[in-house]
Amino acid sequence: MTDMVGNLPPVSEMMRDAGLEPKKQFGQNFLFDLNLTGRIARSVPDIDTTPVVEVGPGPAGLTRALLMAGAPRVVAIEKDASTSPILTRVSDASAGRLTVVYGDALKTDFAALGLDEYAICANLPYNVGTELLIGWLHMIAAGAKIKSMTLMFQREVAQRIVATPGQEHYGRLAVLTSVLCDARILFDVPNTAFVPRPKVQSAVVQIKPNADKISSVKNLAALEKITARLFGQRRKMIRGIIPGIDWSRFGLSGTQRAEELSPEKFMELAENIML
Repeated sequence: MTDMVGNLPPVSEMMRDAGLEPKKQFGQNFLFDLNLTGRIARSVPDIDTTPVVEVGPGPAGLTRALLMAGAPRVVAIEKDASTSPILTRVSDASAGRLTVVYGDALKTDFAALGLDEYAICANLPYNVGTELLIGWLHMIAAGAKIKSMTLMFQREVAQRIVATPGQEHYGRLAVLTSVLCDARILFDVPNTAFVPRPKVQSAVVQIKPNADKISSVKNLAALEKITARLFGQRRKMIRGIIPGIDWSRFGLSGTQRAEELSPEKFMELAENIML
């Protein structure tokens, strides 16, 4: 089933044939390294039995790796329609396993993709990666059957996702992620692996929804609001950011800063403080 995909020309050659160049407005940085794309694809848990949604396939380097790793189905969401000559060739070679949806992933109804349970794997565009992740976290909180997310971000963003209280990168992204999921950085990716070469380094993060955590989250929107408020002035004491609160109700003095509060404490505040 994967033989025809494996016999396709190199990604760079298919790009030349299609006259395709990375577009800055889409935040495109393409991966050509087959060892790297293969490593990312093989990192997807249960890849051989789990449908995968990919965002921003571009010239299909990672798409091909997912198919060759044995994904039974890949649904690729692509905003840039100029990639269609390449994606069509890969789809034709995939024996029906690749479906391409042209549109903005931020506006895509994932429930309409026809997948019950699925993984997400993507080399995310730098300019929308965080926004996409927060959207997926809201989907998970609402009951979406996302088994795992294996995602490439700028390394600094990756550090913000996995940070813990007191660490330099700890903030709202870490809180929102950790109350629903278990997250870890799998490996770093040098900027030399991309075309064009970005100025920053990248990292692959794996995020797995945790059923026990999900069941305890009552209102992710309220949590998002209070983390934005407190981390928006992270150097100030919390009593100076939200005055008039009896912080002792929550076992706090009010002199703490946002970076000192655990995700569980943020959830408690979100459930009891109306903003």
